[in-house]
Amino acid sequence: MKKNSRIYIAGHRGLVGAALLRVLVTEGYADIITKTHKSLDLTDKIEVEKFFVQEKPEYVFMAAARVGGVFANDTHPVEFLRDNLLMQTHVIDAAYRNGVKKFLFLGSSCIYPKNSPQPITEDALLSGGLEPTNEWYAIAKIAGIKLCQAYRKQYGFDAISLMPTNLYGPGDNFDLESSHVMPALIRKFHDAKINNKAEVVVWGSGKPKREFLFVDDLAEAATFCMEAYSDEKIINIGVGKDIPIISLAGLIREEVGFKGNIVLDRSKPDGVSSKLLDISRASSIGWTAQTSLREGVRKTYHWFLENQDNFRS
Repeated sequence: MKKNSRIYIAGHRGLVGAALLRVLVTEGYADIITKTHKSLDLTDKIEVEKFFVQEKPEYVFMAAARVGGVFANDTHPVEFLRDNLLMQTHVIDAAYRNGVKKFLFLGSSCIYPKNSPQPITEDALLSGGLEPTNEWYAIAKIAGIKLCQAYRKQYGFDAISLMPTNLYGPGDNFDLESSHVMPALIRKFHDAKINNKAEVVVWGSGKPKREFLFVDDLAEAATFCMEAYSDEKIINIGVGKDIPIISLAGLIREEVGFKGNIVLDRSKPDGVSSKLLDISRASSIGWTAQTSLREGVRKTYHWFLENQDNFRS
């Protein structure tokens, strides 16, 4: 991409899309197209086609998706499957037919089978059953990957797919009812600190390990791959190491400045013991994450402090 290339970020208000916008602006890209859902409904084929005809983007980052936690996936399977299928199908097809030079599709590590050998290689895709709690979203993402591969195979369309690990960072969801483990713990420790509580309860045994990637690192990986990678093979984006939940809780406690105790609620489920991506393919083309976990937590907590009035009820 040249600095004056016309770039469309689909989903620029989400966690990933906002990070892409930050990184592209910082790197000097000046012609970036963004549209809110109100001004462009990606589930509407006619609207999407009209947008591509009028705006003529040269490069597309597909970060738009319907996302949510376990409860949302379980109670709204139609929306998670249907809406994601519609959005990605319309955008991929319109991008190809309107001369987009390169297309980047963002998937998720949830595409991999529930019991994949660790660390998870890209070849694990479709080798076993999915995690039932988010299978609707995972199936939609797998379809997006396969659609990109199909357009490449049949039409030579330069479409690539990245599979990030667990993401966190500025703009994350800190609602305790629906947030993921990282923002949930940040919120819990902060609330305990300001309310002078003696302890914070962490679900499970604390033993399961998880991998966490700062979202701006994913954005940098995406811009890097838009330049340096062109292949039908999907590519994992992560940090290559994981951390026990109890250790993560300890790190967050330190960064927040909470002085109380951590109490484990062992009656709550642990989930899978480990979920770590093999990042050999990304490393082989010259990309590695630059943000340490501690630095990422610090930046995320700083954003939380500055923006909490916007999302607290």
